Amino acid sequence: MSEERSGASILVESLVQQGVEFVFGYPGGAVLPIYDALFGDERLRHILVRHEAGAAHAAEGYARSTGKPGVVLVTSGPGATNAITGIADAFLDSIPLVVITGQVPTALIGSDAFQEADTVGISRHCTKHNYLVKDPADLAAIIDEAFQIATTGRPGPVLIDIPKDVQIAMATWHDGPVQRHQRYNPRTEGAADEIARAVAMLAAAQAPVFYTGGGVINSGPRATALLRELQAKTGAPVTSTLMGLGAFPADHADWLGMLGMHGTYEANMAMNQADLIVCIGARFDDRVTGRLDAFAPHSEKIHIDIDRASINKTVQVDLPIIGDCATVLDQILAEWGDRKGQDLAAWKARVEGWRGRKSLAYPANAQAIMPQLAIERLYELTKHRDPVISTEVGQHQMWAAQYFPFFSPNKWLTSGGLGTMGYGLPAAIGAQCGNPDSLVIDIAGDASIQMNIQELGTATQYRLPVKVFILNNEWMGMVRQWQELTYESRYSNSYSDSLPDFVKLAEAYGWKGIRIENESELDAGIQAMIDHPGPVIVDCLVHKESNCFPMIPSGAAHTDMILYGDSVAGTMDDEAKALV
Repeated sequence: MSEERSGASILVESLVQQGVEFVFGYPGGAVLPIYDALFGDERLRHILVRHEAGAAHAAEGYARSTGKPGVVLVTSGPGATNAITGIADAFLDSIPLVVITGQVPTALIGSDAFQEADTVGISRHCTKHNYLVKDPADLAAIIDEAFQIATTGRPGPVLIDIPKDVQIAMATWHDGPVQRHQRYNPRTEGAADEIARAVAMLAAAQAPVFYTGGGVINSGPRATALLRELQAKTGAPVTSTLMGLGAFPADHADWLGMLGMHGTYEANMAMNQADLIVCIGARFDDRVTGRLDAFAPHSEKIHIDIDRASINKTVQVDLPIIGDCATVLDQILAEWGDRKGQDLAAWKARVEGWRGRKSLAYPANAQAIMPQLAIERLYELTKHRDPVISTEVGQHQMWAAQYFPFFSPNKWLTSGGLGTMGYGLPAAIGAQCGNPDSLVIDIAGDASIQMNIQELGTATQYRLPVKVFILNNEWMGMVRQWQELTYESRYSNSYSDSLPDFVKLAEAYGWKGIRIENESELDAGIQAMIDHPGPVIVDCLVHKESNCFPMIPSGAAHTDMILYGDSVAGTMDDEAKALV
């Protein structure tokens, strides 16, 4: 059936056809025709955020926790520019978003009209693709292609900029599937000779390690299952980037923990001493590699990634395999068959020696709550609920990654590549929308939570029982730590003076507020948070000057890790300090 419809109506129908459940957005003049088309349409649920950055982060949280693309709707000019941070965040962390922005009428583009911005130009570097729609008849096909691009290959954000006159203009709408032009066709399978060589290298390795990343999770639950199956056949230990936590169970005997700047001693030493690194869905980020000329000097390297641009970008590898993680792992398992690998007893004994350093041990303190302990108790008291955890960015983020174990994918939502303060609360809101029956907790810092704290109102409006657990040390903790270690304790503008009363602020927004001031109150406060049916802020006052260890100083090698009790003096050379 065909009928004449406005561009705005075609947009809404196209979103419904894509199976969209939620749209995270904020209205403005250049998108009012779209909002009018949404009025009274119960097939899509619009979540009104308080800031456009919150819309993008909420869509990220929804996408990361459900595996479905997130959808953002914002107006022109400042609406679009406010969303750019979230779009860039999604781009670096490979989160599938479709971002719809309003634009001034076509005839006014380039005239510096009210609330005009070159959204296509501004977003070009941080989207997989973007469009400026000039004809409403093109909308259905563009939206279909945008979802295809956002969700296939390496996932990421796609932006559609729609001038106001295009939203109002009429075009023929066909009630049926869009005729798709296959312009985007990423490679998903590894070549047979590459798979055979990978299996031969893995079977011959005497000190192998699987280095896994967010690409395993993006590839879907099949990829995580195949990773576990391949590990069982080979016996190789497994480590993960910050974004890959949950792809491999944290209670497995061969789990090394997170690697990189704040990773475990055993993970970083295994990477340094391995004779074969199999990188699956990670990109050799600088937070992982440390000093490049000292990274994994004794190893051969296999890199499995669907993004051709990630191959040999920073680390030269011996065998690149371009393809989808799940597909390539399936191919490797089929080629592996019933063969036996090397006896890894000697390698695992070395790993156990490194594990014996107990790099995540931390000192007790009778006078204040140690932040690491707060995370450990949060885990123990919530693990039966299998919660979804988001974080802001800073020390609390690293402590959460270190002390809150994960056993399955899509439970860990954090900003990795861009390191965006203010991510956690809106991400938790998006995750709660997509997982209405789950316990969703944002682990926050007192500084970072304030970046998007206005989104408390969003949770209140939609009755979302999000929990926020603040590790309050009254500092910009990670900034303070760097200033202590590399700037001789010159704490320039890192003290969070004039903090709000988070309990009263919670109550002002209709949330429950809980304050935990000493260790004796910790478990009861966490339990009260869990038991409350609505949204809760917990203001947990922790030791003010705790540092996040282990730590590889920026620009240093894996072997230069600082652990608790190490002398900081002399651990960083001038070159490393310059790279902070």
